[in-house]
Amino acid sequence: MSFSSVGKHAGAGSANHQPVIPEPSFAERARTLVYLGRIGSLSTLSRKQPGFPFGSVMPYSLDEQGRPIFLISTMAMHTQNLRLDPRASLLVAQPDASGDPLGASRVTLLGNVVAISEPEVVEARKLYLARYESSRYWVDFEDFSFYHMHVVDVYYVGGFGVMGWVSASEYARAQSDPLADAAADIIQHMNLERREALVVFARAFAQIESEEATITAVDRLGFQVRLKTRDGMRGARIPFLREVSNFAETRKVLDEMVQQVCSQG
Repeated sequence: MSFSSVGKHAGAGSANHQPVIPEPSFAERARTLVYLGRIGSLSTLSRKQPGFPFGSVMPYSLDEQGRPIFLISTMAMHTQNLRLDPRASLLVAQPDASGDPLGASRVTLLGNVVAISEPEVVEARKLYLARYESSRYWVDFEDFSFYHMHVVDVYYVGGFGVMGWVSASEYARAQSDPLADAAADIIQHMNLERREALVVFARAFAQIESEEATITAVDRLGFQVRLKTRDGMRGARIPFLREVSNFAETRKVLDEMVQQVCSQG
């Protein structure tokens, strides 16, 4: 997997001697967000009012390339729009976002939404039902069909000042973060049971003195913290000592980080 750095995105470099902190690339973050999301906002081009975008709430599944799969009815307005013009976008927002929504992650996929060919329907049906078991009651109705989006471009926003385009090929090659399914449990564990350790981590690894610290996001390379300082709220990224791939490895590395800080006095 590729990775970028906080310093690179923030414009830091040798000039201000900011350390390079590894983090997942925008392509990986986009794939992770789309993987975690279950419902997006699909915008199609209106047939009734040409040129105007028409928004629809849209559940989706994903294939191995990260292409959204939709199960939609011929009676739906978005389906009628797509039959006239397949160009569309799908906006997926961070599912557990709290506080200021503009500070949360979101991704917009742009592409052409077309009906899935008959040979591919079996696999699409399997993938969709794995995520939406309840759709089994109408999946075989004659007026419902499977569609997927052929992604042509991706725009990722990771919060204030963190944004950029991701090419369709980068997005297709990327994988969701291995901690994606465990992230919520890791965040809860740390914020409930290791709040004091987070304050220590902020001091030792980010050189920031804080009164309170909470984890807001975690991935295989590190985690984001929101810090309450004397000067107000701040954010920082803290890297793991090494890459992790599951909850157990994460807890082990965090224990090692505590030991490292303690040994340094």
